[in-house]
This record gives sequence, structure tokens and C-alpha cells, in this order.
Amino acid sequence: MFGLKRDRAKACRIVHELPGRVRVYCPGLRHLSDEAGAIRGRLERLLSVRSAHVSAITENILVRFDPAKGGAQDILVAAQSALNEYSLAVFKAERTLAAHSTVQERRLQEESAGELLIRVLASGVTLGFSALATRAAPATLLGRFITIPALTSLSLAWPILHSGWRSLTHSGRPNADTLSSTAIVASLLSGRDRAALTIIGLADLAELLTVYTRNRTRNAIRDMLAVGEAYVWRLETDGREAQVPVEQVRVGDRVVVKTGEKISVDGIVADGEAAVDQASITGEFMPARKRIGDPVFAGTVVKAGHLTISATKIGDDTAVARIVHLVEEAAHRKATIQAFADRFSAQLIPANFGLAGLVYAVTRRPDRALNMLIIDYSCGVRLSTATALSAAIATAARNGVLIKGGNYLEMLAEADTLVLDKTGTVTEGRPQVTSVVPLLPGVGEREMIELAAAAEETSTHPLAIAFVDRARRQGWPIPRHGPTHVSIGRGVQTTVAGAPVHVGNAPFMRDQAIDLSRAEEAARRLIERGEQVNYIARDHVLVGLMGIQDTLREDMRKSLNRLRLLGMDDIVLLTGDVEQHAELVATKMAMDRYQAQVLPEGKSDVVLRLQQKGRRVVMAGDGINDAAALACADVGIAMGGMRTDIAMEAADITIASDDPLMIPAAIRLSQKTMSIVKQNFATAIGVNTAALVLASLGRMPVVWGAAVHNATTVLVVLNSLRLLLHDMERSR
Repeated sequence: MFGLKRDRAKACRIVHELPGRVRVYCPGLRHLSDEAGAIRGRLERLLSVRSAHVSAITENILVRFDPAKGGAQDILVAAQSALNEYSLAVFKAERTLAAHSTVQERRLQEESAGELLIRVLASGVTLGFSALATRAAPATLLGRFITIPALTSLSLAWPILHSGWRSLTHSGRPNADTLSSTAIVASLLSGRDRAALTIIGLADLAELLTVYTRNRTRNAIRDMLAVGEAYVWRLETDGREAQVPVEQVRVGDRVVVKTGEKISVDGIVADGEAAVDQASITGEFMPARKRIGDPVFAGTVVKAGHLTISATKIGDDTAVARIVHLVEEAAHRKATIQAFADRFSAQLIPANFGLAGLVYAVTRRPDRALNMLIIDYSCGVRLSTATALSAAIATAARNGVLIKGGNYLEMLAEADTLVLDKTGTVTEGRPQVTSVVPLLPGVGEREMIELAAAAEETSTHPLAIAFVDRARRQGWPIPRHGPTHVSIGRGVQTTVAGAPVHVGNAPFMRDQAIDLSRAEEAARRLIERGEQVNYIARDHVLVGLMGIQDTLREDMRKSLNRLRLLGMDDIVLLTGDVEQHAELVATKMAMDRYQAQVLPEGKSDVVLRLQQKGRRVVMAGDGINDAAALACADVGIAMGGMRTDIAMEAADITIASDDPLMIPAAIRLSQKTMSIVKQNFATAIGVNTAALVLASLGRMPVVWGAAVHNATTVLVVLNSLRLLLHDMERSR
């Protein structure tokens, strides 16, 4: 099992088959009792199916069919397709079930790092003074509770006592705090006030380190997704500009933003004009022209110009702030191994109580029984696992890699198949003019570029930008032209010096009755080189053609080589591009295979088919067109400076930079994290088991039992903190 997301993608399978009869097991069907009728109806609409019975209790579908009209495999595919429609409902039901089965634990966020630090200092100072002072053991029961260490213990133990009692009364099951509470109270009753304070002090120290790590994680995420400026220029009613903290801006206020400044509110342009880089919100790599009446978003940057913005959304209501909250919330999702650690420790807590009773029954020694309560596996296993995952997420965020939760770290470490989108992932996503082929006497490269740039000047399509950029880089003027008429996905038409100019693909040109026969051989050569062909015609006569090509990302080949060393057995290229382009890129990158001319919904089908074969799939795409495939994969990675709301919603990991080497760096981090988690498991279980054996034999006093157990917890948490020092740049 690889986490809830993987459960959701589990495939149906045939469990029994006879001629004309098949039984299909579909995991998750138990959550779809209300939808059983719809699933049955969908199956019975198949020509081969005579009847279908859906059981939510057994998670089975029994189908009787006509073998002459279809086979069992057809029914299996249909059943899986029907279940996929309800995958979100199954996912939510599994989350709810997991929440109900989890023992109630005290949330570390309930106490700040400052409060925990004060608690650690208080217990440490008290223990220090107590160790230096000589005193007789209190003779009365009341006296045992009024010593300085005992009073300090009671004052510090309230959160632990409250959490332990609440778990016992609300869920009917003890948690780690129940065990600690029992050990603290028993220590005080037996006059071992230092042991009680040692339990509290070292436990607080371990939690302090964990909270510190989580705060580092939160700050790293916020820094990566910085929304805007701390101060803004607000236009007052008297017309003057006043610099005020962004927190003082209200809806309806007018904010002035100048060249190089970041916009800090969502709003509408009330005055001015500017080029705004809004890649952080929309994913556009070219700055957008903003004029009066246009919407703008917090987190975008004014590259050139001057805007006065009427604020419509501020603070936590802005689009990018909602993204921050989404990621912060998602970052608390537990990995399977973390959930296992919680369940493992929770299941052993009753065993500690039973062991304490057994030791007391055999030895009649309350001190030995008390050690059975003090020494447990819960704290070390639970805190070290949470700290390791949190530290890894913080390190990744500090390096521009946003991981939504520890569960994705775990699945990333176990992945064996990588699916890559082509445009914007393997390639730059910024097409360039690579070939210019004039076909009309008297017309050269410059004139062709100028005609194409004139036709495409007002378009924001990447191909149009390639023409305009080429003209501007060469310093060639763009001719004056008439209105532009766009045929989406085909071409564009305008007029230059009174003559109609057409720029587009072959079908567009044929629709305009333009003869392309002279260009067939040149077009074939360009296509063989992996270039996209665009034709240019003037006055309905073909003047030439151009080859457009999207350049491969630098270091992508090196990235794929490193991924193979890290365990990626199968690397697949998916693209909506034509066969020749896909084959060329897959060959250059030494990929295992490719699929061309795949629609967005087809990409998700490819991912699901791989998962049905038992593969653990990582999908890397641009986070927008590949949203469905990113959501279906075990781990979805959005690459590049996209960071759109769609990317945040669909992808599990976002790499802010355009550096493909960050993919293997992230996988190496995930594998190191899982290795440290396993080290912590072995250490916590080994040391605490040895301590339990020694304590039960009377070879370890209560104070030493408390010290060894809690020192082990601190040790494994410190081991997890090593991940904060991991250098992803060096591992690229």
C-alpha cells in the first residue's frame, strides 16, 4: 500500500472466471453502495452482458455474459472505467475512515516553539538544582507532591495529562500522552519526582525540535510563494501617494505599482498601462499588456510601466494567498509510513500497561512495573518520523521544490516509472524560428520574417511570439498592417500594403485556395528534422515556409540518466504533437518509448493503464494541460515557473525553476528521507526493547529508564534533523 492516492488508483481484477460468467474484485466498491445501481446499469448496457450484480459488502461484481459477443477482459475494462468515475468519492471515504481509526494525539501546533523552550528550561534548571541539593525522601504522600521537582512536574504536565485523559474518555483508547500521564503520576506517588520531571523535560525537548522543524517548513513554503511587498503606495483621496503596510489596504483602495514592483492585491486597473509578468498565476512566460479595466493579481510583477489598481481582494482572499493556504494545509498529509508509525505506537501502548501489570504480578516490585510505563516506543517512532518528513519538505521548499505532503515523499522514493510531457517539460516551451525557406523569386528571409511578424504581432500564441521575437532580435521593423483575423489552431490573416497576407498550416492555406505543390519537398525535409511547418503567402501566392522548433531543455538528458541510476526502469514520453516530432525527441533523450498525438484525457488513461500493471508512476508536466494525468499519477510533478492555481491543485510536487536536474534531486532527497526514517525505527525499537528487558530484570532504575527512553527519542529526532542540512544543489 502506498498511501490513499495509490489506493484510489488500485485496479479491478478478475478473481474467478467460467465460460459466460466472471467475478471481478474492485477495491473501494464498499464505499459506493449508493452508486451500485448506476455501476450495474452501465455494465448491463454492454452488448455482451446479460446481467450484473454489484456487491458493496464484498467489493465484487458478478457478471453473466455472452462469450460470442465479448470476453471477460472487456468486462474488466468496463468495470474499471465505471469505478474511475467515483475515484474522488472513494478517496474522501478512505480519508474519513483513516481519520476515525487514528488515535487522538496532542497536536504539536498547540504549543509554540517559545512555550516549549520555556518548559524545557524550567525542567532543566529544576533538575539541575535538585541534583545539587541534598534532601531526605518525603515521609508522607502529601510531601511527595510538594517538593520543587514535583511541583514543577505538576505545573508542566497539564497538557500531557489533559491529552491523555481526553483520548481515553473520547475515543476509549489510550494514546502516548495517556501512557506518559500514568508514568508521571506513578513516579510522583512513589516519590520519584526527578524521574517525573525527566520524562517531561526530555519529551518537551523532542517536541521542541519537531516544532522547530515544522516552523522551518512553513517559513520555507511562505518564502517560496511570497505574495507581494511588505509596503505599498496607496493613492489617498487628496491625490497624494502614501506608503503604508500592505495589511492596512482595504477593498476599494487604490494602489500604485511602478516598474519592478510586485503587485500585492487582486484588483482592476483604474489608470495607467504596463507589461505585467503573471507567470506565477497564469503560467504565461511573456508579460501581459494591462490597461484600464483589465484584472491583475497579487504576486505578479510590473516589468515596465505604471499602474493604479482598485483593490478587489486583499490579504487571504487573493488568488496566490489561497494557493499558499492550500499548500500549507496539504503539507500536513501523512505518509503511509507516518500513519504506520502512529498506528504502530498506538497499538503498543496497551501492551505497555499489560506489561507493567505482568511485571508487578511476577516481581511485586512497583519500580520495575513503573519502568514498563516510562519506556515506550511511541514518542521516538512518532516524533522522529514526523520530523524527518517535515525537514525534507522544508529543505525541498528552500531549494524551490514544493512538496505538498510527506505521503508524496514516500511514494516518490518508491517510484519506478516516469511519464514526461514534451512541450514545456522536456522542451523549453518557447518555440523558435529555426528554418526559413523562400520559394518566390525576389523574396528573401527578411521579407518573409517581416510579413509573418506583421500577421502575428497582436497574437500571444507561442508560434506568433517566435516570429515577432525573430524580427525584433534582427532589428527589422514590423510593417504596418490591417486588422488581424485568427483561425484558431490553423492560421492568421491580415493585410500589408493593401495585399492580403496569410500565415498558417497546410489545411489553412488550402482553405484559402493557395497552391502548396512547390513546397512539398521542403516541407518534408523540415518535418523529418522535427520542425513544425508554417507557410507564408502574400496576395494568395505562396512566398515560402518556415520551420519552428521547440528547443530541448538543457540538462534534460543528464537528468534522465540520473533518474535511471535512482531506479526509474521505464521512461515514457507523452505528447499531443505529431509522430515525427515525438520520435525525434524520444530518440535524442534515449527514452524507452513514446506516444504521440495524445489528447489531455488520453494522458490520464496512459497513466492509469501503467498503474494497473503495478507500476508506481511519476508524471511530470506543465501543470495545466496535463492536470488530469498529474492528478491520476502516484506523484504528479509540475515543472517550470508555472505555479498556477491549476498546477497547485493537480500536482503533488511543483518545481519552481526550469532545471530538470531538480527531479532526480527531489527523488534522491525522498530516498534519503525514507532511509533515515528506517534508521530511526531500528534505533527506537532496539534501544527501548533492550531498556524494557533490563528494567524488567531490575537492572535499570526508574530515573535511568526515563533518561534512556527520552534520550533515545531526542537522538532519533536529531537524526531526522540532518535532513535540514541536505544539499539538493550538490545532489543535482
